[in-house]
This record gives sequence, structure tokens and C-alpha cells, in this order.
Amino acid sequence: MTTSSEAPITEAFESEVPIWPVFVRHVLSVLSDGSTLHRRDLVSRAIDSAQLSNSAREETLNSGGLRSEQRLGWAISNLFKAGWIERPVRANYRITEAGKKWFGDHPDGISSFAVAQRTFAAYWPQAQKDSAPAETEGPDKESTDPIELIEEGINRISSDVGDALLIRLRDSHPEFFEEAVVKLLLAMGYGGAEQRGRRIGGTGDGGVDGVIDQDALGLDQIYVQAKRYAEGKSISRETIQAFIGALHGFGASRGVFITTSHFTQHAREYAAAIQNRIVLIDGKRLVSLMIKYRVGVQVKQSYDVVDIDEDFFE
Repeated sequence: MTTSSEAPITEAFESEVPIWPVFVRHVLSVLSDGSTLHRRDLVSRAIDSAQLSNSAREETLNSGGLRSEQRLGWAISNLFKAGWIERPVRANYRITEAGKKWFGDHPDGISSFAVAQRTFAAYWPQAQKDSAPAETEGPDKESTDPIELIEEGINRISSDVGDALLIRLRDSHPEFFEEAVVKLLLAMGYGGAEQRGRRIGGTGDGGVDGVIDQDALGLDQIYVQAKRYAEGKSISRETIQAFIGALHGFGASRGVFITTSHFTQHAREYAAAIQNRIVLIDGKRLVSLMIKYRVGVQVKQSYDVVDIDEDFFE
């Protein structure tokens, strides 16, 4: 449930990793010399051939796997189904004569899902043909990878839950919000071996709302400010300056400022420039962390996705 005047919590993710059809050319290029490569080496060389940036190489799925390897897996799978590459021995691949011919006729490869669908549909099982996006539905923007389709659905659910969380937090009592913030930081692993953290907001709080142990013995502590602001009300530089003053009063050098709203650019620039280590968490990041660390939410349903264990068949 998103409000009419605010963007969804989970914004559209723009991946730097090419869609799987783009990797078709790189797989065939790597194998074009007739060599036989283990799947791991083939994936690694195809990624190098595609000249992916470091950030693209490090992109992960929600499940934790690398996005580039996932998409390369689909390229390899479709090439194998089409008979353009073969497995002479387990987990090893080489190009076939049919693959050499197709690559010779199409050196630029495939750049869209629409072309990939026309190229490989004859080799797909009927269920995959039925689920493939129609060209009228914007195939260049749609993924035919079931894993990524599941992830897109999960992201949409997370966006709706995030919006609902933010509304609940804004409507909550200030003390409840402060407690929720402390619980989140504890769930993230702060609080030391004994999970020590407490809300200290209220009269005479000295300008902070909570304190969390950073190490196992509590030798260092993080002070927390939690501002439950309404939509549209931003945290200014002056508010951050006041928080810094409060930290000095406690003799502290580290703090976390958490709000249900957002920070002005001047506030962010000030926090980045000062010697004290101050982390700013706005409403969007707050609910994202709550979902990730399961604070204020619960798992409603889970699914297992299985795949062939290539190492098992080596």
C-alpha cells in the first residue's frame, strides 16, 4: 500500500549485468577455438569476455548467488538444448558444428528477449514457451528467468510491506519507536555478547534516545537518536548538529540517527564532513533493514528453489 505522494520503499533495481541472451555470444566466443572447458572456467571466461564492471561482477541475487553466474547459466542451458554446445564429459563443454555455424552467421549474438525467444523457442519445453513474455508486453524489459521473476515478485511484496511498516512507525508512540530502533540494532548484531542495548529517551535523556554496546565487553558504545517524523518533514543540518552536541556531552564519538522521514542534503554533507562517525538512516533504509533482519515482520511463506549440483557430477 503506497501513499499517493511518496515513491515506493523498494525502488526499481537497475542491474548492470546483461540479460542472459547477451551472454550467448560470449559463451560461443570463448568456446570458438574448439577447446573443452569446465563449467566454472567457461563462466569465468565468458564474464571476462563480456567485460563486466567490478560492481556488475559483485551483483547478487536475494538468494545470495551471483547474478552474472545465474544469467550465464541460462545462456549455457539454452545453448545446450539447441545443440550448439555439448558436454563431452561431465561438467565440461565445447562448441558443436551447429554452434560454430550459428555463431559465424550471427557474430553479434542476441541482444533482446524477443530475439532469444524466436531463436530458442523451438528447443524449449511447452511450459517454458507458455510462460515466455509476448513481444507486445515489452520483452526487453521482462526476464524469462524464473529465479529472477520470483525475486521481482518478492521485491514487490517487500515494497508493499515497507510502505505499511513506515505508516505504522509514523503512527506509533514515540517510546515504541525508540524501542523498535533499539531492537533493530540488536538484531543487526550490535549489543555485544550479551545483547546489551536500551532505550534512554524521556526527560533528562541528554539528547539521545538509546545506547548500544558495540563490542563484547561494552568498552565502546553507540548512541542513538530516533526521530518519528511525519511524511514531508525533513531532518536539517541543525538537528544533526544538536545530536553531535549531545554526543559530546556523553563523551561519545559514534552515533546513529534514525528517522521515519529523510535528511536534507546539507544534513548529509555535514554528517559526512565531521570527525565524529555519524550514520544517517532515513525511512526507506529503516524499513529495508527491518525487513532484512525480521524486526516488525514475520516470514509468511518460504519456497525452496533447486538446481543441478554440477560438482556432484564431476
